[in-house]
Amino acid sequence: MVRLFFFLFLFMSAAQAGSIVFNRDIRPILSDKCFHCHGFDEKERKGELRLDRREQALKPAESGSIAIVPGKPDQSELLSRVTTTNADDLMPPAKMHKPVTQAEAALLKQWIAEGAEYQGHWAFEPVAETKGLGHKAIETLLEQRLKKEGLSFSPEADAATLIRRVTLDLTGLPPTPVEVQALTSGQTTYEAVVDRLLASQAYGENMAREWLDFARYADSNGFQTDSSRSMWPWRDWVIGAFNQNMPFDQFSIEQIAGDLLPNPTQSQLIATGFNRNHRINGEGGIIAEEWRIENIIDRVETTSFTWMGLTMNCARCHDHKYDPITQKDFYSMFAFFNNIEETGTIQGASNRSGGNSLPIMNVTSPEQDGKIKQMQAEIGAAQQDLAEKRKTLPPLLAAWEKESDAKLKGQASSWTLLAPTQVVSKFKNAGAKLTLQADGSYLASGPNPAKDIYLYDAAMPKSGVSGFLLECFPDASLPAGSLGRNDNGNFVLSDFDVFIQKAGGQPEQQKLAKVEADFSQKGYEITHLLNKKGGKGWAIDGPSRKENRRAMFLLEKPVSYSEGAQVLLRLRHEALGRHNIGRFRISSTALPMANVKLDGNADLTKIKAIMATAPDKRTPAQKKDLEAYYLATVDSPVKRAMDQLTAKQTALTTFENTLPTTMVMKEAKTNRDAFILARGEYDKPGAKVTMAVPDWLNPMPKDAPMNRLGLAKWLVAKDNPLTARVWVNRQWERLFGVGLCKTTENFGVQAEYPVHFELLDWLAAEFMRSGWDMKHLLKLMVTSRAYRQSSKVSPEMLERDPENRLLARGPRFRLSGEMMRDQALAIGGLLVSKVGGPSVRPYMPEGVWDETSKYGDLRGYKADAGEGLYRRSLYTIWKRTAAPPSMLLFDAPTREICTVKRSRTNTPLQALAMLNEVTFVEAQRGLAEIMMKQGTSPEACISNGYKRTTARDIDPDSLKLLVKGWNERRAWYAAHPEEAAKTITQGASKADASLPVTDLAAYTTTAGVLLNLDRVVTRD
Repeated sequence: MVRLFFFLFLFMSAAQAGSIVFNRDIRPILSDKCFHCHGFDEKERKGELRLDRREQALKPAESGSIAIVPGKPDQSELLSRVTTTNADDLMPPAKMHKPVTQAEAALLKQWIAEGAEYQGHWAFEPVAETKGLGHKAIETLLEQRLKKEGLSFSPEADAATLIRRVTLDLTGLPPTPVEVQALTSGQTTYEAVVDRLLASQAYGENMAREWLDFARYADSNGFQTDSSRSMWPWRDWVIGAFNQNMPFDQFSIEQIAGDLLPNPTQSQLIATGFNRNHRINGEGGIIAEEWRIENIIDRVETTSFTWMGLTMNCARCHDHKYDPITQKDFYSMFAFFNNIEETGTIQGASNRSGGNSLPIMNVTSPEQDGKIKQMQAEIGAAQQDLAEKRKTLPPLLAAWEKESDAKLKGQASSWTLLAPTQVVSKFKNAGAKLTLQADGSYLASGPNPAKDIYLYDAAMPKSGVSGFLLECFPDASLPAGSLGRNDNGNFVLSDFDVFIQKAGGQPEQQKLAKVEADFSQKGYEITHLLNKKGGKGWAIDGPSRKENRRAMFLLEKPVSYSEGAQVLLRLRHEALGRHNIGRFRISSTALPMANVKLDGNADLTKIKAIMATAPDKRTPAQKKDLEAYYLATVDSPVKRAMDQLTAKQTALTTFENTLPTTMVMKEAKTNRDAFILARGEYDKPGAKVTMAVPDWLNPMPKDAPMNRLGLAKWLVAKDNPLTARVWVNRQWERLFGVGLCKTTENFGVQAEYPVHFELLDWLAAEFMRSGWDMKHLLKLMVTSRAYRQSSKVSPEMLERDPENRLLARGPRFRLSGEMMRDQALAIGGLLVSKVGGPSVRPYMPEGVWDETSKYGDLRGYKADAGEGLYRRSLYTIWKRTAAPPSMLLFDAPTREICTVKRSRTNTPLQALAMLNEVTFVEAQRGLAEIMMKQGTSPEACISNGYKRTTARDIDPDSLKLLVKGWNERRAWYAAHPEEAAKTITQGASKADASLPVTDLAAYTTTAGVLLNLDRVVTRD
């Protein structure tokens, strides 16, 4: 009731003070009560009446009546219908439960009487340049409004309150006692404090926290198994960008389209992770194209919410009910994101155990870059040496052939081609067609399903089996002329299963003891097929390495021949969709494991046949095979040079495999067609659309390309009416508790009209004029008189302005979950201020994610030992479908989708967490130790503790009460020494053994009281 009174007060006072302002007084009524049936959406429009456009509202409706007759309220059907007592004629209908109030009807009547003038929606109009106000614009504009309301600013808050307020707001951490003393004693100035805070590393961390909500950042993929991923390099990029004060327009462009900038740097590529932070589905039976579409839709929604403050997602299925966003607008925006090289899903083992989904990139430091360049130089030198040595190859080969002819004739082959009885796809007509080639290999063609399993059945070799050799070959018929069937020529083999079926028996799976490949793509090593860790399988970098590949699989126990026995091999492709092998051949061996080599003479029979052919009769292919055999099996200067090159290449690959990766955006070489999807369903394409921005907003900049880079430049163009307004409003909300426009999540037609519209536009214009300088904007706000006011409020003012929209007092509100925890760690002397790096694992309940993690490294959660327990909450590992419990208790989102506005609550569960959760109890003991070391009496200790937690000096009554409580607790702990010991042993850090246990336990409990004071959990 109080809020309703306040808004009616604003409306009525505005109307009485002068003419009606359509955007402020009338649009909110029409939007809330009328536009659903008489607005933009033609399909929902009733009675051929449209009220969101003046020229339409003045025309006769289907009934013949005219809704609005300017200057004549009594003849206006609109006014008649909203005030009638006839239930059949009443609008809106009673069933909608949105009656027009008497106050609203009075505003409509006054508006029509004054001529019923319309305005374009305020958020869609160009930002107005307000000149002549200077940097005191905030107080000037607010003071003008306050005078009209018969109010004035409150006195300035005391220095202790101010430094705590601004330190928490800019860094998310409390000030230290030394910092408080410096300001309260006059050793420094408030402006100098602000400059110091903006220059601190903690500033970037604090700003990044909000941005992680926008970007739906998490350390797992979401959906069914919700396995882990690693995107912390992007999070570190965000922190660095804020600390470097990267202009917001550049900050935006690099995240949306850094990969499309000319010669993008590593940093700009990492930035594009913003739109790779979405969920990735790995559920069984999903359709890859469906989820590719869902990912793109997520990007459209996230981009719209984050930069434009629009609920564009409403237009996925139909034209927007309130805003002028058509389905065509939505899918034209969709087209900008439709060309990313990604599958949309994460499949098989990768889904179970986690990992990043392509496209990805290595992330290196300058030192690592130097090492890589050095290793690449060594590889270049080895390549040059090999080229020189190869010049001696013809005479070496001729001499060897002359010496080895007789020796080879008597030599047995270690690998023998396995003659199959069946080579087919398990999925028959829905899977690959495998056709025998002249060299004994099989070539895949036909359907290429998301997952395929090749069945390779053969009679047991007479010699038995101890291992198998898989050879993969490039082929001109395969994508990119490479080895795999995926669009980029790659494959990922997730399992090589071996079964032996004896005559009349059941297939028995054989255990592999050793796997080895002549090359593995980074992150997709052949060893994944043996230890099942990583879950990605074996890949061969088909896009850039179109070379023959070998892998061998040796059995733990060799199998002897028996009559009628069969070898059943299963080549599984389940890690990534459509990444199936294109052309392959399989050989077997019966030799002991110690005698088997990957580069062994698998083709010895063929080599013997070549050597039996006269040199001048050999085909080019035969000459090439003979040379390859010689280089693989005979020691020579050329082989040694080759081995040296291979060793250096392997060293580089091994080093690169230790580097962190992050997911990035990567544009495909050709654009995919985009269509309007009926009801938003992936398999119901309608009219084709192309990349375009909504024509009712600013046009695309003339020099901008029609791609994601152009879209990014359009968003931060100075004639874009939304981006600057949205950003400054969110920062105002962060600092003042409520935005100038309260609906920070929605700047569309149903948005609240800004209480201080002129100030909102001045801030937006100033933000752009300053070069999108974020620190400049924040400094303007926190040094303003409005921000520096005392937050004390009288009952009368609380009744008149409960949410402090008029800003006649300073802001006061509850801290976020991250601030609560970080403040406790800082006050308790436990906080580790290290910036950046992989996510850490602080205390959480035992088995916290076991019920939601069947696979992956999030199951069986174990807290870190050491600094990981005490890092800022920004770095806490974040499971997407079940966020850290302590954060959820304090209103943090799960980050399954973009969240631009958190709720703010105060619940008993929050108090229970702060009194009992291990982090807080350990921080209480840390504060207790500091109190005991800085005071010589209970009064001195508690006074110091109070000032450390609140930044203020304690009043006598509070001190007396706390000392009394401490004495009572000390007496109780003296009688219960075992409980005292329990109290001070919470957490991993050790209590100071030099302090009396009883006293420390009593001070720990007192510290718990201090950390839970309203003055501590509230920023005032």
